[in-house]
Order: sequence, then structure tokens, then C-alpha cells
Amino acid sequence: MEETNINTNKSDSSSPSGSPLRTGRGPLQTVRSPSPFSRSPSPLSPGSSPSGSPSPLCPLNNESPKSPMVDLEVEEQEGSRGSPGTEEEREQEPTNEDSDTSKKRKTTSDVWAHFTRKKVEGKVKAQCHHCGKLYLGDSSQGTTHLHNHLARCPRMKFKDIRQQVLIKQQNKVDGTMSLSNYQFDQARVRNKLARMVILHEYPLSMVDHIGFREFVTDLQPMFKLVTRNTLKSDIFKIYDNEREKALKITDKNGSRMAITTDMWTSSNKKRGFMVITAHFIDHAWTLQSRVLRFVYVPSPHTKDVLADVLVDCFLEWNIDRKLSTITVDNCSTNDAMIRLLLNKLDTSSLMLGGSMLHMRCAAHILNLIVQDGLSLIGDGIERIRDSVIYWTGSPKRRQKFEENAHQLRIQCTKELVLDCKTRWNSTCLMLSTALIYKDVFSRLAKRETSYTCLPYDHDWEVAKDICGRLELFSSVTEFFSGRKYPTTNMYFSMVCELKIALNEWSLSPSEMISTMAESMLTKFNSYWANVSVVMAISVILDPRYKMKLLEFYYPSIYGVNSDLEIEKIKNLCYDLLDEYGDVDECLVDNEGSSHMPASTSNQGAQIKFRLIGSMSRFDGFVNNSSSSSKKHESGRMEFDHFIDEGVLKRSEDFNILAWWKNNGLKYPTLQRIARDVLAIPVTTVASEAAFSTSGRLLSPHRSRLHPKTIEAMMCAQNWLWSKINGSSIIPGDSTFQSILNDGEPNEDDGSCATIDRSCITIDED
Repeated sequence: MEETNINTNKSDSSSPSGSPLRTGRGPLQTVRSPSPFSRSPSPLSPGSSPSGSPSPLCPLNNESPKSPMVDLEVEEQEGSRGSPGTEEEREQEPTNEDSDTSKKRKTTSDVWAHFTRKKVEGKVKAQCHHCGKLYLGDSSQGTTHLHNHLARCPRMKFKDIRQQVLIKQQNKVDGTMSLSNYQFDQARVRNKLARMVILHEYPLSMVDHIGFREFVTDLQPMFKLVTRNTLKSDIFKIYDNEREKALKITDKNGSRMAITTDMWTSSNKKRGFMVITAHFIDHAWTLQSRVLRFVYVPSPHTKDVLADVLVDCFLEWNIDRKLSTITVDNCSTNDAMIRLLLNKLDTSSLMLGGSMLHMRCAAHILNLIVQDGLSLIGDGIERIRDSVIYWTGSPKRRQKFEENAHQLRIQCTKELVLDCKTRWNSTCLMLSTALIYKDVFSRLAKRETSYTCLPYDHDWEVAKDICGRLELFSSVTEFFSGRKYPTTNMYFSMVCELKIALNEWSLSPSEMISTMAESMLTKFNSYWANVSVVMAISVILDPRYKMKLLEFYYPSIYGVNSDLEIEKIKNLCYDLLDEYGDVDECLVDNEGSSHMPASTSNQGAQIKFRLIGSMSRFDGFVNNSSSSSKKHESGRMEFDHFIDEGVLKRSEDFNILAWWKNNGLKYPTLQRIARDVLAIPVTTVASEAAFSTSGRLLSPHRSRLHPKTIEAMMCAQNWLWSKINGSSIIPGDSTFQSILNDGEPNEDDGSCATIDRSCITIDED
């Protein structure tokens, strides 16, 4: 018999019996070729000898406890898993037939259902259908090594029934639960790992942590853990995929987009990032928001640089002709930036020619108002501040203060806290806490000779008065900074209450309170005209209030001029109606439009499509036949009918979006206006929420993220959470504190004032 030597380049080893056959991956294996008489098809099963006993080279059931296992793997192709090969290779495939014999026969082993023979560089190989690996495929090599591979192939879809794992799955349509076989997929698990890092802001280096690697290995040994660079690549794939989905959503949406934007600057290297967020109401009348960009903006942050970044973003997302408002902070750079944007954008596509484009952040306005008022009464509360500094100056003094509070049986667990003079909410917290321990300060003044800054009774009265009055501002600011974006109609009554309260405080007999109120009122009036217009229009569109709420509040705010101010708001509504009446309703929203089916072989489908097209042309005919004056008259009649119909009974759980969704046939033009106006945010809370996330991403322990990686993770996180929640819910971060911490804009260098919210560093990676 002729012996064939096959060199597999493996390490040398000897079999227990001392035969030339190598165990495992020996360097040289001697395999006796079968007799020429055995080439005829045999009825015996593969791996059996004619005598009925198992062959030592083809063990029965892929197992041979006595004979050594021969691994004949010669090549692995990682980059072409499951690929059928090139056209050249397919032309050379032996079609599962022995190419070395003159008399061809069909393969009899069931393993060939999972492998295909092909010639690679003149040699016969067997390629796995599942993972694409190549093995020796000549008939003289047997099939044991192929069976061994199938037993451990990571891409094998069907395993032994005894090894199958059942998993529970939920139907997305009806919510029913079902059981199905679990199939491991390396690509799918890699995607889930990248999603987890994005959603929960885990560091990329997590895949290098020994504890995590051990955990993953024990959890799923088949998963090949990726490197940090591969994880980053997977994150960018998710970003690109989700960005395409977000682009389709914004492109199909027929309503206008309200933009909020803000700047965030790192503390060490002073690198600035601009976040741009779009807000809109979708075709299902759900309030949505999407972070469009979290882009690195090189210094200097001038009006021209900021305007160019915004315009590039609008053009990139194709929303430059769908804008309603842009809400920004209050600084001179932003004012100049808005003027530049009006020159760069097509004003004919903006609401009222762009007169409503600029929206100032109402929450920051309130913050500046309170800071102006507190700056005038610093002397009145200075002794209280000095007392707090004294008794929190050392652990011994703090302990002595707590002992005296316990002796006076004061049931309070709050500790004295020193305020930051630029944060008015911290001043209120300091005063309110000190008021609780008022008697403790008096008791300690009698026992501690070095304590000489005991507040007077007048100081305590001023502190109590200030805390009570500023509580209203704190509540309103906290509502503006809520976790869920309220629709615009919810702000108007609160702002009116603040205006009335300031008018009342200015008449206070206390000279200090009246002076503070006068200063706050001056600042309030400078911003009132800007924010009140959008709020007033939105509250008119609320069927619970309509014009009645203006008629209720305006006399207290404007006095004898209230009727004139109400008429101004009403005329603005008429102008909006005329503008929206000129727009073809058929072009407003293309989400529900019908399209030609891919296959029109069905005659019924063709007729239906023809009727739909005819009716669309009919709508266009009716719209074009109506003169512009008639359209304007019709829109104003629609508004007058809406106002004269009366108001609904006020209810706290009233859903204004659902009401307008169901009343579009009755008020079609007003419905389109409501869809655009009610989505306008009056604060930059949505954009500031991103700063808390960016601060965590760029913590001092991981400060080398590249700006492009930061943007990919920030945007992808927002898009993924929006899809998970199904609405525009922002993370529960301390956004309220971020707004209260803002200070007066820096007018000297012409730059936009930004707040140092996190002590972080950013390096190029």
C-alpha cells in the first residue's frame, strides 16, 4: 500500500502506541490511502469498516476514546466568514466530488451538508458554510476533522437538541411572549456591547479590565471580546446608523423645528463644544427632541464662528427652511449671531419673516433678575453670612454648635452651609437653614466671647422676608428646568404671576425690599416683550384659556393699556393665520402621503392609486382656485370661531396635543400653527442637559476622548434613549443647578459666557 505524507506544520508529538499517527497537531502524519477496490459506493455508514467495526481513521459518531484525534485544519479566513469565494474559485469547485479519481462518485457523509469542496491554489479544500474556514478537503483525508469543527463552530445555527437554550421573546405588536432557540451571534453581541457603553457612559477601556474580561468569559465563552479600538469602531457604526434614522425622521416630519443651542467650555484647556438640539411635534402628535450636533468649536467663539456652525448644521440636516425659533442664552454675542443668521437664511421661509426667530432663555432671565436684586441687599444679610462662616470654620466649633442645638431640642438634621455669592439659590438655602438655628446663635453669643458677629433682629426679619419671596422664583425656575419638556402654553401664567409679584414687592414698606424689587422689575421688563409673545400665542391655542387668560392677567400687568396689548397679540395671531393660509396644505406633511406601489400588477391596487392621485389633484385645484383674500378671510373666521366657542373646563391632566390631534378637521389652519408653536421651548434646558453627560464622559479619569468620539457618543446616546423611551425625556441630571449657576455674560471680550460645570481636561487621542 502506498503511503502519503501530509505536512501540517504542527508541533511534534507521538501517539501512545508509538505509531507514526500524530495526536492533535503533529508535524507529520502518515495516512494510508484506501484500496482502489473501496472506491465504489458502500452501503456502510461513514466511519465504519467492511467488517462492521469502527475504522481507526473514521471513528463512529465523531468520538474515538482509543484512537488519537487528528486536526487537519490548515487555514482560517477571518475576513470572509460564510463568503462563497471569488468567481475564480467557484469555477474551480469540484462540486463535492473526488477530483483525484478518474471514476467520480458522490460523497456519502452527512458532514458535506455543511461544507463545500473547492480548489484553492490547486489544492482541494473544504469550506464551512457557517464560518467560512477552510480545511483539507481531499477524500483521502477523511471527515473526522470536519466533524470536529462542526462541534465547535461558533457560527453553527443548529446544534444538538440537548445543547439548545430556550429564551423568552416578546412580540412588539401584541406583547405576547414566546420561546425560541438561542443562537449565538458574535456581531450581534458586539453591537449590544457598544450600545451598552453609549447608553450608560461606560469608559471604552472597560474591555481591557481584567474583571470584566473574566466575567464575559464565564458568561459566554464563545464571545471573542473586542479591543478598545474595535469598540470605538462599533460605536461609530451605531452612530452612523442612528444618524440615518434621525435624518429620515426630521426630513419626513412636516412641522417646523425649534432649535435650542448653548456652549460648554472645559475648564483646563478652554475647549468649547456647541450642542444643537431640535424640538418638534411628530405626525402622531408626540413632543420629540433630537440632539443634532455636539460639535467642537475652535476658539475664538465669535458671532461669525457660531453662526457658521449653526448654518452648516441646518443645511446638513435640511431644516434651514423649517425653522420656527432659536432659543439661546442672554449675551451680546448671541444677539449678534441671530442677526447674522437672519442674513444667511431665507427669511421668507421663517415665521413672520423671522421676527419670532430669536428666543431668550426664560430660566436664565429669571436667574439674572434675582441676582440683580440680591446684589442690592448684601449688607442686610452679611452678619448672617459671617456667623455661618464662624461656626463652620473648624470641626470643634461645628461640634459645639451641634451640642447647643441639641440642648435647645431643635429637631433638625440640616447642617449650616455657606453660600456662593454668585448663586442666589445657595444664598436662599443658607438663610433658610440659619433661620432654623436662630436661637442657637443667640445662646452661643453669651458663652463664646470671640463670636462678635451676632445678627440683629432686623437682619433675621430681612432674611425671612427674602426667603419667602424668592421661593416663588425658585419654584418657577425648577418648573422651567423639569425633566419632561412642557408645552409652551404652560409657562404663561407663571411668568405673569412673577410680574405681578414684583409689582407688589415694589410697594413694600421695607425700603430694602422695595429697592430690590425695583431693580428686579427693571430687568424683568427688558426681557418681557421678547418672551411674552410666544407664550401668549401658545396660551391662546389652549382651549382651556384662549383669550380669557390674557383678559385676566393683562389688566394687572399693563393697567389701562391692557386692551391695546391684547389687540397686539390678536393681530399677531391673524398674521400667522394669513401666512399659514398661503401654504399649500398638501405640502405640509409628507409622512402620510401615498406612494406608487412597487408592483402594480394588481388591478385593484392600480385603481386605488389612480383615485388617490385624482383626489390629490382635486385638492390642488380647489386650493389654487381660491383667491388669497378668501384664504385669509377663511383663516380669520376659523380663529374667530375658535375664540367665540368658549373655553373648556380646566383640568390639570388635560392633554393639549391630543386635543389638537383630534380637532384638525374643525380647525385645520390653527392645528398647523399649534403643531409649530407648542413645540417651542422657552429655555435651553434641553441643551444644558447634554453638558451633564459630557462632563461625565470627560471626567478627569478619562480625558483623552477625541472630539469626534465625544460627538458620536453624545448624539447616539440621545437617539437611542429617544427610541427606548418613545418620547423626549431627558436624563434626570442636575440641570436646575446648572441654570442657577450661570452668571452675567462676559461683555468685555465679546465671547459667549459659559459656565464651568465640571473640572475636566480634553486631550487629543
